[in-house]
Amino acid sequence: MNTVSFMGANLVAQQLDWAMTEGWSQGAAAANDHYRPIATFQERFGSFVQLAVDAGFSNVDVWTGQLNWTWATAEHFAAARSVLDELGVKVTSYAGSFGETPEEFGAAASVAVALGAPILSGTSALLNTGRDALIRELTSAGLVFAIENHPEKTPAEMIAKIGDGAGGMLGTAVDTGWWATQGYDAADAIRSLGAHLVHVHLKDIRAAGAHDTCALGDGIANIESCVEAMREAGFSGPISIEHEPEHYDPMPEVIMSRQRLAGWLDTSRR
Repeated sequence: MNTVSFMGANLVAQQLDWAMTEGWSQGAAAANDHYRPIATFQERFGSFVQLAVDAGFSNVDVWTGQLNWTWATAEHFAAARSVLDELGVKVTSYAGSFGETPEEFGAAASVAVALGAPILSGTSALLNTGRDALIRELTSAGLVFAIENHPEKTPAEMIAKIGDGAGGMLGTAVDTGWWATQGYDAADAIRSLGAHLVHVHLKDIRAAGAHDTCALGDGIANIESCVEAMREAGFSGPISIEHEPEHYDPMPEVIMSRQRLAGWLDTSRR
């Protein structure tokens, strides 16, 4: 049975009052500045998790903007765990970019372990420059690295990155929105990558060639077909709902997306 989670990066523009005029890095910097102070971290992290709970989720993906391996301390970990335990929420994945060196990747892995997240879902330059070291860090932490597609234009490119899969420690986090941005049919990508699926980030976009996200079902990614492709592939792993608009609060559309997904999942199981 698939679990459905709320992606923390949906709130990338929140600290900018939904007016992100300078791209993703602007929102990420504002989020890091907001969450980093330990004096206010528990309250602010709690507000993020409560927002997901109020939207009907019992699982979240913690984004590096909300708890970054570059500044996270044992105090941050304890505060985060207190929030999660109090609200009865589980962490599906730790999501973001995980550095360039074994030390940096290891620090990211430590955050995932502290959160109880079994998956690192995102990217790391270490995959290309120090694959053996990356696998050692995964082995030590007992984690799986789900590589998220961004620049890849075909599933073959992703399969080449995954390689032999390191005994199941390497796979992919299919981002349906990014496949659509690259002009590749997201459902076909799921079918091609079926044996390597670890995580699916369901995201819809308004048009190919850009990355303007929208509610699931309102764009060109054909999300209902993606859900059917997951069923065909026998994928019973985690699904994250992802919607990261730069200029408005996505929460009403995230709730709508969760409701639509529930219907599509029910239909695909019949």
